[in-house]
Amino acid sequence: MKVIIIGCTHAGLVAAKEILEIHPDTQVTIYERTNGFSFMSDGVFLYLNHSLQQLDDTFVSSPAQLVNLGVKVCDNHNVLAVDPQKKTITAADMTNETIIQDDYDRLIVATGANVRLPAINGIDNPRVLLCKNYQQVQRMLDLAESNQRIAIVGAGYVGVGLAEGFATNGHQVQLFQSHQQILNNYFNQETAARITALLEDHGVKVQLQTQITNIFEKADHSLQLKTANRTFSADMIVICTGFIPNTRLLKNQLKTDNRGALLLNNYLQTSDPNIYAAGDCAAVRFNPTDSDAYIPLASNAIRQGKIAAHNIFKNYYPYTGTQATSALKILGHYWATSGLTIENARHYNLNAFEVTLTTDLLPEYLSNEAKLNISLIYNRDNRRIIGAQLDSNKNLMPAINTISLAIQNHNTIDDLAFVDMFFQPEFNQPFNYLNQVAQAAIRQERKAGFEQPHFTYDF
Repeated sequence: MKVIIIGCTHAGLVAAKEILEIHPDTQVTIYERTNGFSFMSDGVFLYLNHSLQQLDDTFVSSPAQLVNLGVKVCDNHNVLAVDPQKKTITAADMTNETIIQDDYDRLIVATGANVRLPAINGIDNPRVLLCKNYQQVQRMLDLAESNQRIAIVGAGYVGVGLAEGFATNGHQVQLFQSHQQILNNYFNQETAARITALLEDHGVKVQLQTQITNIFEKADHSLQLKTANRTFSADMIVICTGFIPNTRLLKNQLKTDNRGALLLNNYLQTSDPNIYAAGDCAAVRFNPTDSDAYIPLASNAIRQGKIAAHNIFKNYYPYTGTQATSALKILGHYWATSGLTIENARHYNLNAFEVTLTTDLLPEYLSNEAKLNISLIYNRDNRRIIGAQLDSNKNLMPAINTISLAIQNHNTIDDLAFVDMFFQPEFNQPFNYLNQVAQAAIRQERKAGFEQPHFTYDF
C-alpha cells in the first residue's frame, strides 16, 4: 500500500511510525511545508520555567530520524491540491522551486490548526506575535529579551501558561480575557477564580471581560491596546485566542463542521473512504454531550494518529471519543479537568448539578500537607457523571483519568461512590476522595428528594 501523510504534526508523526511498525512494507511519504517536524509548542512553558535548556529540545522528531525508519520525507513541500477522484496530490518543492505530483492508496490528513486571529485593528504590527510553530515561538522569545511589558490576549491554556512563564522571569504581564473568567472551556468559575488569584499574587494583571478592539503604536514606540472605554500600554503583544482547523486545502471536497473541521466516522474516515484525518484539523466525538466538537488537544491528536494508522488497512479500532481531559501546573499548584463544567453543561441544556468536596488527602491522624478540591458534575436525569475539576497543592492529577473513564463508560455517581479503590493511610483516606465526592452527590440527590435507584446484580 502507498500512504501519503500531509503534515508532520503530532498526529502525522505518530501515524507514520505506527504504520511502519505494523506493516513495514508500506510505502509512507510525509509532505511537510516546513522542516520543523512535530514541534511541541507546549515546550515553550518548560523552556520559560527552565526545565528545558534549549527550545530545540521540544522537537519530537526530525526528518533524518523518519528517513531511518523508512519514511520518504518531503520537507519544505507545500501541498497545493488534492484530487480525491484520481487519488493524487500536487505539491510545490520550495527548495528546488518545482511542482510535483504524487499518488496514494490512502491519504492521512494531519494538517493541524492555525491561530484564530481576532478582529483587532492593528494586529499586523510586527510586535504583535503568535505562539504556535517554532518560528513564531522563537520570534516571541527573542523579542521578550528586550521588552519588559508583555500583553497576552486570550486566557486559554496557552495564554495562562505564557502569563505564568513571563511573570516568573521578571516581566510585567497583563492577561486579557473577553469572557468573565479565564480557562472558560475547561474549568468552572470557582476554580478559574482560584487560578486567577494565584496569577495575580505573582504579579500578573488579569483583565476579565475586556475586549481589545484596536492596537496602535505611539511616538515613543509603546503599543496601545484599546477597548471600548480603556487603553492599556505594552511593549509587545502575544495573541492566544484559540485555534481554527487548517483544512483550506480540502475545502468543498470533504464534509466539515461549521468551523471547517473535517467530520469523521467512527474509524476516522472522512467523507471520502480513502482519506483519513487525525489531530487538530478534525472534529472529535465529545462523549459528555454525544456530539461532534472541535477540541484541539495533543492527546486527541496522538490517539487519533495511532488509530488511523491501523484503520487504513482494516477498520480495527473504533475511535472512542474524548472527554477533553487535560491538566496543567501553575505556580506550583496542580489543576485538572475532564468533561463538562457546570456552566457548559447547562449551556447544552443538560439537567446538570454539581457537588464540591474540599478535603485532606490523608486521614486526620496523619500530617496533612496535601489539600485538594474536587467538583463533580452529573446529569440528574440519569445520574451519569459528565465532568469534574480537580486541584491540589500535590500532584494528584492522574486521578482525573479515572473520571475520564467513568464519563466514557457512562458510569453514574452511584458507580463511583463505591468503586473499589485501595486504602493505605500513607496514601489516602479509607474512602478515596473520588468515592467521597460521589457520595456527596448521592447525599445531595437524597436531600433534594430524588430516591436512590435500586440495583440488582446477577452473580
